This record gives sequence, structure tokens and C-alpha cells, in this order.
Amino acid sequence: MATMKIKVGDNVRVIAGKDKGHDGKVKRIDHKTGRLIVEGANIITKHNKQNAQDPNGGIIRKEAPIDASNVMLLVNGKTTRVGFKFVDGKKVRVAKSDGSVID
Repeated sequence: MATMKIKVGDNVRVIAGKDKGHDGKVKRIDHKTGRLIVEGANIITKHNKQNAQDPNGGIIRKEAPIDASNVMLLVNGKTTRVGFKFVDGKKVRVAKSDGSVID
């Protein structure tokens, strides 16, 4: 798989799926599957059975992973594609929309 252009802590906008238009922060990335968890997006309900650790059981709501191709990086409130460039011998991410260095 190609280099992941989004990192943990980046602000992203969901561009496809049931949460299209939702903005959030990336909480976790699975590089092997190319999926990530965005804060407040793709909420699912999970039914937990009673057990020793959770004597009550019940229904919990949590974020499910979404594919990295369904999100775009937000830079200055606008979505942008990401490129790479070498600056002072270091590889950095660059916003394609305005050419600004992201990290």
C-alpha cells in the first residue's frame, strides 16, 4: 500500500458515506487495512452481553473505522489533497491547494 497521507491528530472531513460532510480529528489508524477512526463519525451501536467485567451489559455507541479514501485533510478550514516535498533534507507533507507545509 502507498504511504498514508493522513496522520493521527489531523483534522479531516468525511467526503463519502452516511457521515458525508462531518469534520473530526483522527483518533487511530490501521495501516494494514487502510482504515481510520474519526472522532464522532461512523457511530455504531454495539450490544454487550453481561459478564464478570460488565455486570450490567447494555448498548454502547462507538466509532467504527472508515476507509482512508473517504476522508480528506482539512487545512485552514478547506479540504485539500496532500503531496510530499523535501525541505532542508526532510520529507514533509504539503497541501496541494495552497502549497503550504502541513508538518
